Amino acid sequence: MAHTFEELVGMQRAADEAHTRLRQLRDQYGPPTAHPWSEQQTGTYETALRAWRDLARDVQAAVTGYAREQGVARSEAESDVKSAVRHPTPGADGA
Repeated sequence: MAHTFEELVGMQRAADEAHTRLRQLRDQYGPPTAHPWSEQQTGTYETALRAWRDLARDVQAAVTGYAREQGVARSEAESDVKSAVRHPTPGADGA
């Protein structure tokens, strides 16, 4: 499936947000070896981990396809997407 650059930026944002949520849960729950997590905490964390991995996998595959379609290096396309997410231009959609 072909993706536009803007779609890739949105996908990367979603993956970044899922990763942030995962880090927040880890900070909130503490190390599982120091304070065993409840079943609910473990389930919540594992669900968040799967969501992040799925989103990250999807964006990686989409960037690969986009780079191939555009005839640019994959690393260049990935860098452009991450730069657009982390340093949005004023007035851009979603910024």
